[in-house]
Amino acid sequence: MTREGHQVITLTTSSSPSAAASSDESITAWALAARGGDPEAVERFVGALHRDVQRFVAHLCADPQVVDDLAQDTFLRALGSLHRFEGRCSARTWLLSIARRAVIDSFRYAAARPRVSDVADWRVAVERAQPRGLPGFDDGIALADLLEALPDERREAFVLTQVVGLSYEDAAGLTGCPIGTVRSRVARARAALMDLVMAAA
Repeated sequence: MTREGHQVITLTTSSSPSAAASSDESITAWALAARGGDPEAVERFVGALHRDVQRFVAHLCADPQVVDDLAQDTFLRALGSLHRFEGRCSARTWLLSIARRAVIDSFRYAAARPRVSDVADWRVAVERAQPRGLPGFDDGIALADLLEALPDERREAFVLTQVVGLSYEDAAGLTGCPIGTVRSRVARARAALMDLVMAAA
Protein backbone atom coordinates (compact mmCIF):
# COMPACT_ATOMS: atom_id res chain seq x y z
CA MET A 1 0.00 0.00 0.00
CA THR A 2 2.83 2.34 0.85
CA ARG A 3 4.47 1.59 -2.49
CA GLU A 4 1.26 2.30 -4.34
CA GLY A 5 0.81 5.54 -2.43
CA HIS A 6 4.41 6.48 -3.11
CA GLN A 7 3.91 5.80 -6.80
CA VAL A 8 1.03 8.28 -6.94
CA ILE A 9 3.29 10.95 -5.52
CA THR A 10 6.43 10.26 -7.53
CA LEU A 11 4.95 9.75 -10.98
CA THR A 12 4.47 13.48 -11.45
CA THR A 13 7.75 14.67 -9.96
CA SER A 14 10.48 16.05 -12.16
CA SER A 15 13.53 14.35 -13.56
CA SER A 16 16.76 13.66 -11.71
CA PRO A 17 18.70 16.57 -10.16
CA SER A 18 21.56 16.14 -12.65
CA ALA A 19 19.16 16.27 -15.62
CA ALA A 20 17.41 19.29 -14.12
CA ALA A 21 20.77 21.02 -13.59
CA SER A 22 21.84 20.53 -17.22
CA SER A 23 18.39 21.65 -18.38
CA ASP A 24 18.65 24.73 -16.14
CA GLU A 25 22.02 25.60 -17.67
CA SER A 26 20.54 25.48 -21.18
CA ILE A 27 17.49 27.49 -20.18
CA THR A 28 19.65 30.11 -18.48
CA ALA A 29 21.83 30.31 -21.60
CA TRP A 30 18.69 30.85 -23.71
CA ALA A 31 17.51 33.58 -21.36
CA LEU A 32 20.86 35.36 -21.63
CA ALA A 33 20.80 35.02 -25.43
CA ALA A 34 17.21 36.28 -25.48
CA ARG A 35 18.35 39.28 -23.48
CA GLY A 36 20.75 39.98 -26.32
CA GLY A 37 17.89 40.02 -28.82
CA ASP A 38 17.98 36.44 -30.20
CA PRO A 39 14.33 35.64 -31.19
CA GLU A 40 14.97 31.88 -31.38
CA ALA A 41 16.36 31.95 -27.84
CA VAL A 42 13.20 33.75 -26.69
CA GLU A 43 11.06 30.94 -28.16
CA ARG A 44 13.20 28.23 -26.57
CA PHE A 45 13.21 29.98 -23.19
CA VAL A 46 9.42 30.38 -23.17
CA GLY A 47 8.81 26.88 -24.53
CA ALA A 48 11.08 25.24 -21.98
CA LEU A 49 9.44 26.86 -18.96
CA HIS A 50 5.83 27.40 -20.01
CA ARG A 51 4.59 24.14 -18.49
CA ASP A 52 6.48 24.70 -15.21
CA VAL A 53 5.00 28.17 -14.89
CA GLN A 54 1.47 26.92 -15.55
CA ARG A 55 1.79 24.08 -13.05
CA PHE A 56 3.28 26.33 -10.38
CA VAL A 57 0.63 29.01 -10.86
CA ALA A 58 -2.14 26.38 -10.86
CA HIS A 59 -0.95 25.04 -7.51
CA LEU A 60 -0.76 28.51 -5.97
CA CYS A 61 -3.85 30.06 -7.49
CA ALA A 62 -7.40 29.39 -6.35
CA ASP A 63 -8.99 30.38 -9.65
CA PRO A 64 -8.53 27.99 -12.60
CA GLN A 65 -9.94 30.59 -14.97
CA VAL A 66 -6.93 32.86 -14.55
CA VAL A 67 -4.08 30.31 -14.79
CA ASP A 68 -3.42 30.97 -18.47
CA ASP A 69 -3.63 34.73 -17.91
CA LEU A 70 -1.19 34.56 -15.00
CA ALA A 71 1.24 32.44 -17.02
CA GLN A 72 1.06 34.94 -19.86
CA ASP A 73 1.51 37.83 -17.41
CA THR A 74 4.56 36.05 -15.98
CA PHE A 75 6.24 35.78 -19.38
CA LEU A 76 5.34 39.35 -20.33
CA ARG A 77 6.92 40.58 -17.10
CA ALA A 78 9.96 38.36 -17.63
CA LEU A 79 10.54 39.38 -21.23
CA GLY A 80 10.18 43.02 -20.21
CA SER A 81 12.79 42.50 -17.49
CA LEU A 82 15.26 40.31 -19.40
CA HIS A 83 17.65 43.23 -19.75
CA ARG A 84 18.11 43.03 -15.95
CA PHE A 85 18.66 39.26 -15.84
CA GLU A 86 22.37 38.56 -15.32
CA GLY A 87 22.32 34.80 -14.72
CA ARG A 88 23.24 34.97 -11.04
CA CYS A 89 20.55 32.36 -10.41
CA SER A 90 18.99 29.93 -12.88
CA ALA A 91 16.49 31.40 -15.31
CA ARG A 92 13.93 28.88 -14.00
CA THR A 93 14.25 30.21 -10.44
CA TRP A 94 14.14 33.80 -11.68
CA LEU A 95 11.02 33.14 -13.76
CA LEU A 96 9.20 31.28 -10.97
CA SER A 97 9.86 34.20 -8.63
CA ILE A 98 8.15 36.42 -11.20
CA ALA A 99 5.26 33.93 -11.41
CA ARG A 100 4.93 34.01 -7.62
CA ARG A 101 4.75 37.82 -7.66
CA ALA A 102 2.16 37.68 -10.45
CA VAL A 103 -0.03 35.40 -8.32
CA ILE A 104 0.39 37.62 -5.25
CA ASP A 105 -0.48 40.70 -7.31
CA SER A 106 -3.58 38.92 -8.64
CA PHE A 107 -4.65 38.13 -5.06
CA ARG A 108 -4.23 41.77 -4.09
CA TYR A 109 -6.15 42.92 -7.16
CA ALA A 110 -8.95 40.41 -6.52
CA ALA A 111 -9.16 41.44 -2.86
CA ALA A 112 -9.67 45.05 -3.90
CA ARG A 113 -12.58 44.17 -6.19
CA PRO A 114 -15.97 42.75 -5.25
CA ARG A 115 -16.27 39.07 -6.05
CA VAL A 116 -19.11 38.21 -8.42
CA SER A 117 -19.33 34.47 -7.80
CA ASP A 118 -17.39 31.50 -6.54
CA VAL A 119 -14.95 29.97 -8.98
CA ALA A 120 -14.78 26.33 -9.99
CA ASP A 121 -12.36 23.88 -8.43
CA TRP A 122 -8.75 24.73 -9.35
CA ARG A 123 -8.10 21.09 -10.18
CA VAL A 124 -9.40 21.90 -13.67
CA ALA A 125 -6.42 24.19 -14.10
CA VAL A 126 -4.04 21.46 -13.01
CA GLU A 127 -5.59 19.16 -15.61
CA ARG A 128 -5.03 21.79 -18.30
CA ALA A 129 -1.46 22.37 -17.14
CA GLN A 130 -0.49 18.70 -17.53
CA PRO A 131 -0.21 16.93 -20.89
CA ARG A 132 -2.98 14.43 -21.59
CA GLY A 133 -2.40 10.89 -22.79
CA LEU A 134 0.89 10.41 -20.96
CA PRO A 135 1.58 7.79 -18.27
CA GLY A 136 0.87 9.23 -14.85
CA PHE A 137 -1.74 11.78 -15.96
CA ASP A 138 -4.45 10.34 -13.71
CA ASP A 139 -1.91 10.10 -10.91
CA GLY A 140 -1.16 13.80 -11.42
CA ILE A 141 -4.81 14.59 -10.75
CA ALA A 142 -4.70 12.34 -7.69
CA LEU A 143 -1.67 14.30 -6.49
CA ALA A 144 -3.51 17.58 -7.05
CA ASP A 145 -6.36 16.30 -4.89
CA LEU A 146 -3.93 15.41 -2.12
CA LEU A 147 -1.98 18.67 -2.34
CA GLU A 148 -5.19 20.60 -1.83
CA ALA A 149 -5.28 19.34 1.77
CA LEU A 150 -1.83 20.75 2.62
CA PRO A 151 -1.22 24.15 4.23
CA ASP A 152 -0.17 26.76 1.64
CA GLU A 153 3.49 27.00 2.70
CA ARG A 154 4.03 23.23 2.67
CA ARG A 155 2.23 22.87 -0.66
CA GLU A 156 4.39 25.60 -2.20
CA ALA A 157 7.63 24.01 -0.94
CA PHE A 158 6.56 20.57 -2.15
CA VAL A 159 5.47 21.82 -5.59
CA LEU A 160 8.65 23.84 -6.10
CA THR A 161 11.03 21.01 -5.19
CA GLN A 162 9.14 17.81 -6.03
CA VAL A 163 6.91 18.83 -8.95
CA VAL A 164 8.72 21.73 -10.64
CA GLY A 165 12.16 20.36 -9.73
CA LEU A 166 13.93 23.29 -8.07
CA SER A 167 16.77 22.56 -5.67
CA TYR A 168 16.08 23.24 -1.98
CA GLU A 169 18.52 26.14 -2.19
CA ASP A 170 16.69 27.72 -5.13
CA ALA A 171 13.31 27.16 -3.49
CA ALA A 172 14.61 28.83 -0.33
CA GLY A 173 15.79 31.84 -2.32
CA LEU A 174 12.49 32.08 -4.16
CA THR A 175 10.32 31.87 -1.04
CA GLY A 176 12.63 33.98 1.13
CA CYS A 177 13.03 31.45 3.93
CA PRO A 178 15.99 29.36 5.18
CA ILE A 179 16.83 26.16 3.33
CA GLY A 180 16.19 24.17 6.50
CA THR A 181 12.66 25.53 6.61
CA VAL A 182 12.07 24.42 3.02
CA ARG A 183 13.39 20.93 3.83
CA SER A 184 11.16 20.75 6.89
CA ARG A 185 8.09 21.86 4.94
CA VAL A 186 8.75 19.30 2.20
CA ALA A 187 9.30 16.51 4.75
CA ARG A 188 6.07 17.39 6.53
CA ALA A 189 4.22 17.63 3.23
CA ARG A 190 5.48 14.17 2.21
CA ALA A 191 4.47 12.68 5.55
CA ALA A 192 1.03 14.26 5.32
CA LEU A 193 0.57 13.06 1.74
CA MET A 194 1.53 9.50 2.70
CA ASP A 195 -0.92 9.60 5.62
CA LEU A 196 -3.66 10.80 3.26
CA VAL A 197 -2.85 8.08 0.73
CA MET A 198 -2.92 5.36 3.36
CA ALA A 199 -6.14 6.69 4.88
CA ALA A 200 -7.81 6.66 1.46
CA ALA A 201 -6.65 3.14 0.59
